[in-house]
Amino acid sequence: MKLQRSGYLAGIALTATLALAACGSDNTSDTPAGGSSAAAGSCGTGSLTAQGSTAQKNAMDEWIKKYNAQCSSAKIDYQGTGSGAGIQAFISGTADFAGSDSALKDAEQKQADAKCASGPALNIPMVIGPIAVVYNVDGVDGLQLDAPTIAKIFSGKISKWDDPAIAALNSGAKLPSTAIQAVHRSDESGTTDNFTKYLSKTAEADWTYGNAKAWKAPGGTGAAKSDGVASLVKSTPGTIAYVELSFAENSSLKMAKVKNGAGEFTELTGESAGKTIEGAKVTGTGNDLKMSIDYATTTPGAYPIVLVTYEIACEKGSPKAADIKAFLNFTSSTAGQSALSDLGYAPLPASVQSKVATSVAAIS
Repeated sequence: MKLQRSGYLAGIALTATLALAACGSDNTSDTPAGGSSAAAGSCGTGSLTAQGSTAQKNAMDEWIKKYNAQCSSAKIDYQGTGSGAGIQAFISGTADFAGSDSALKDAEQKQADAKCASGPALNIPMVIGPIAVVYNVDGVDGLQLDAPTIAKIFSGKISKWDDPAIAALNSGAKLPSTAIQAVHRSDESGTTDNFTKYLSKTAEADWTYGNAKAWKAPGGTGAAKSDGVASLVKSTPGTIAYVELSFAENSSLKMAKVKNGAGEFTELTGESAGKTIEGAKVTGTGNDLKMSIDYATTTPGAYPIVLVTYEIACEKGSPKAADIKAFLNFTSSTAGQSALSDLGYAPLPASVQSKVATSVAAIS
């Protein structure tokens, strides 16, 4: 399944207008039609070291390739070490910016602000990474699940594929009596944080483990990083897991339809994920764009399990500020966002993209 383009191409066009208006003098007037903010006059010339979220690794690889094609003097090294590792690298000063699938928590924010010294560390949403519930069960296509059932599966309360709770959601499906092997991330991950946040917000009675980057529920099988989870599900019948759409598509995994707050079993597409992010509230202050996602969204057609990957960067005072700003100008541009449409990501909605452009413009 590839991302559906029809639902948001118009939004990308609107995004271009908003981005140019919001960035002001940060965009040069000689940017060619259809080009990006990495046109002549806005390229970085130094080296950047960054790490963090594996959810955005495929996006970063694509961005770096396209950015370097226009800005050959810039050097960017991004390693997908996981959100927790990326934040710690940023705080310790070994990463110029970090990628995290969760905004900085209060304790992390204080440490990051202290590292920046001249101003706060910003949480800048850059990648919408829909989280797929993937499974490997022969003869079962179009599996439908709701939040309570997902919670019971990943907490070990449902252990067989033909459990009555699953059967009730999938009338006519030939569900085997085989055991369910639930797979989770073994490393600290923003994907885990967002997935467990979804469960804690929408299936409170059945999920009593809260949300965190580290997996807390008993049982199940751990696998390192997103590609490790996808690989294990691909090779192991009877498994179920959560992983970003880009990794699910790359491994050709089956994806469940998930029931949203409107009562619809929704297929995961870029359009359906974008509808959930459009309803997210910005809870940060100033140019900090920390967001609160409504996992119980009642928006028709919205897919409820989504994450936003933030780029964590100093607003002021970084010796690499010009290079960071130039690169993030590109990643948030229309060219940068539209480059992701075939990689399993959803472009930033226009309303969010305009705020991102303002936030990036503040880096100095």
